[in-house]
Amino acid sequence: DGESIEVKGSAAKPYVIKNVGGVYSCSCPAWRNQSVPIERRTCKHIRRLRGEEAEQARIGGDLPARPVKDKKETVGPPLLLAQNWDNATDLSDWWMSEKLDGVRAYWDGSQFLSRQGNRYHAPDWFVEGLPKIPLDGELWIDRRKFQRTVGIVRRQDKSDHWKEVRFLIFDAPKAEGGFESRLELLGDCLRKKQPYAVLHEHQRCKGASHLREELARVESMGGEGLMLREPGSSYEIGRSSTLLKVKTFHDAEA
Repeated sequence: DGESIEVKGSAAKPYVIKNVGGVYSCSCPAWRNQSVPIERRTCKHIRRLRGEEAEQARIGGDLPARPVKDKKETVGPPLLLAQNWDNATDLSDWWMSEKLDGVRAYWDGSQFLSRQGNRYHAPDWFVEGLPKIPLDGELWIDRRKFQRTVGIVRRQDKSDHWKEVRFLIFDAPKAEGGFESRLELLGDCLRKKQPYAVLHEHQRCKGASHLREELARVESMGGEGLMLREPGSSYEIGRSSTLLKVKTFHDAEA
């Protein structure tokens, strides 16, 4: 991991193969011009270096195609999605947590699913001890490590790189009661130590000044921003005003 090697190709100058977090890249045109995610790319130089069997295990088969559904139906797991804060709503007493720059993951009781419904192939030792109930959270390594996280969790060979990843849990979608009840349930479920799963930390927002201070603190450490959850709110499917994201710089989804 982190090393590179030169290999002889058809060009005058040798090509360079790199390994970054288990994602192999090659400077050859065949690798660069592929229209697939970088963690799924390979070329004859990488296959020659690592062997066909190792490359097949790393890349795996094709990701599952999205199921064809009626346009009115939701694709992927039933997730609660945030709205942007309007800078006017009073967020006093709301539950505040850091907005993570990881990969959203839905644990359905037996496997991790992406927002689009694709499976993340986590090793058995990573999921051992997770409760058999749906969990909403994020696969996360550290601040400013989004690309590395993506490269690891989208692999299909269940590699040891998953040891860098943690599953930070922030809700139990199918549990009854308000947000506080669900947090209490999660605390009970995770009371038995699970090395790769952690309940994401929440605190009560004391008002506008507290919000600004916490936002500045998180962003100074490289964090993305804050998430605010309305007290007593239920887990709604789709975008909801009970979950707000607060950032100095707003982004858009595409």
